[in-house]
Amino acid sequence: MKNPTYIIGVMSGTSLDGIDLAYVKINKEKGYHFEILHASTIPYTKEWQEKLKKAFTISAEEITKLDADYSLFLSDTIQQYITEQKIVSLDLIASHGHTIFHNPAAHYTLQIGNLPGITHKTQVKTICNFRIQDVALGGQGAPLVPIGDMLLFSEYTYCLNIGGFSNISYQKDNERLAFDICPTNIVMNEYMRKLGKEYDDKGQLAASGNTHKPLLKALNNLSFYSDKKPKSLGYEFVVNSIFPLINSYKLSTPDLLNTYVEHCAMQIASNTSNRPSDTLLITGGGAFNNFLIARIEHYTSTRVILPDARIINYKEALIFAFLGYLRDLNKVNCLKSVTGAVKNHSGGIIYTI
Repeated sequence: MKNPTYIIGVMSGTSLDGIDLAYVKINKEKGYHFEILHASTIPYTKEWQEKLKKAFTISAEEITKLDADYSLFLSDTIQQYITEQKIVSLDLIASHGHTIFHNPAAHYTLQIGNLPGITHKTQVKTICNFRIQDVALGGQGAPLVPIGDMLLFSEYTYCLNIGGFSNISYQKDNERLAFDICPTNIVMNEYMRKLGKEYDDKGQLAASGNTHKPLLKALNNLSFYSDKKPKSLGYEFVVNSIFPLINSYKLSTPDLLNTYVEHCAMQIASNTSNRPSDTLLITGGGAFNNFLIARIEHYTSTRVILPDARIINYKEALIFAFLGYLRDLNKVNCLKSVTGAVKNHSGGIIYTI
């Protein structure tokens, strides 16, 4: 592996905002160092949003076709990005794909878009399908970002990402611990789309509502929150547990959003130290939800840190580039202390030209 190494990290999250691409330079000199040279989000069309959203309910044959179609779409998107940005130095592409199913308890997870088409289209080595080996080794297959938190963002006590789901990682007793906390944007965005909007800008609509205490109590009492770690969440939990519970109360959108923000803030804060000397780095789209950030700060004294917008938006794409970097060197990129697998390992399928 060359030093420095140039990589495109590709991430598609459950919030269905679009495809995040981060062109990064990584080098190793007494530790790992990174620079995001360029980053961009390619928004999903309404058609692709619907296809990905409905994928949870379609047949096996339809999913197979969707996987092929999405792999081609992803390949074209990445190649267009390379062309438009006039990228010449590029050693590999590391792509997460898009999660359709995630049920590690039943020993399976599915991310589409991991077919070899990206390599054929771009003529660049591609590493993808990062989760399946960990599930095969008895792990949750998630979260995968914590090794990047540990090696690239070690100056912070906690690293919290607020995307479709909120997840956190931190160091304890010389081990990295990490887990999903709660569904976040994946829930709030669903109700905003019913109003014709993609998200609640700065949390303004939620801030205008009132907290419904019976719903808040019911959400906080869901059994997932008392499960032992490691643990991870998938869309199944949202469909089977969150949406039916919220809908049963028949609240106005401002009230249900206000209540859900309160729920998320309480769950996130409960996983911090509540010490002002500790720091909580927040990234992901939820970092721009001013109301949610304010409610997190209400419930914890741990000092909230919001980095620059490029880190907020593209930290996950950056870290998938880093996971690809480690995989290409056959170095550990998945931690058993995080996922519950039987051993640390180097995950990801490598497609070469």
